[in-house]
Amino acid sequence: MNTLVFDIETVPDVEAGRRLHGLDGLSDHDAANALFQLRRQESGNDFLRLHLHRIVAISAVFRSRDSVKVWSLGDADADEAELIQRFFDGIDRFTPTLVSWNGSGFDLPVLHYRALLHGIAAPRYWEIGDEDRDFRYNNYLSRFHYRHIDLMDVLAGYQPRANAPLDEIATLLGFPGKMGMDGSKVWDAFQNGEIEAIRHYCETDVLNTWLVFLRFERMRGRLTEEGLMEEYHLLRETLEAMGQPHLDAFLAQWEG
Repeated sequence: MNTLVFDIETVPDVEAGRRLHGLDGLSDHDAANALFQLRRQESGNDFLRLHLHRIVAISAVFRSRDSVKVWSLGDADADEAELIQRFFDGIDRFTPTLVSWNGSGFDLPVLHYRALLHGIAAPRYWEIGDEDRDFRYNNYLSRFHYRHIDLMDVLAGYQPRANAPLDEIATLLGFPGKMGMDGSKVWDAFQNGEIEAIRHYCETDVLNTWLVFLRFERMRGRLTEEGLMEEYHLLRETLEAMGQPHLDAFLAQWEG
């Protein structure tokens, strides 16, 4: 069984903001500030509606039969359409179990809107049993199916008031949690041209999610304690072999 843990990082879609709110003539910085202000007036916070997010990074952990891989899709200068196309191409090719933290509430709806904008086809992802009967009772779109496991939603028993931040759950379990950045800092980093830092941050987020997922698999009896330790060992070996500073820092903060 192939498993794909994923996470996205986004910035304000200032082009859409100009089109929808008449912000022509404003710089990206000022247009984003205008969008934030409009959102604060509307809701009391500046977290933009999901259709106004633009994806700048998609990172993944991919566990296949023999290996585990950690990476960010595309090159650092790849445009949004390429990142999204690569994500859905991977689903078409491998039909993995998708794993996320709040993927149902954020990552996947943003991917839906952006794929719609860019005209990206994703037939395997949208399959609900019309072409493949195996998807009738287990598909990516149903909240209660396990072809996509939103760990935040599942662990909260599908009760929004029980939701918890990934950072806190990962830290409670002895994993590194957030490292050097959080979602609120991505826009500033992007404006400063720090796309690699954003990609690295996104990779550490999917690593935390993968480790929490392994504990979830142990809890529901799909991994033995020995199997869990083997997964930890495989991941450590993989990260050590990659020899990247942000992954070395992740290893250094990983307890046990």
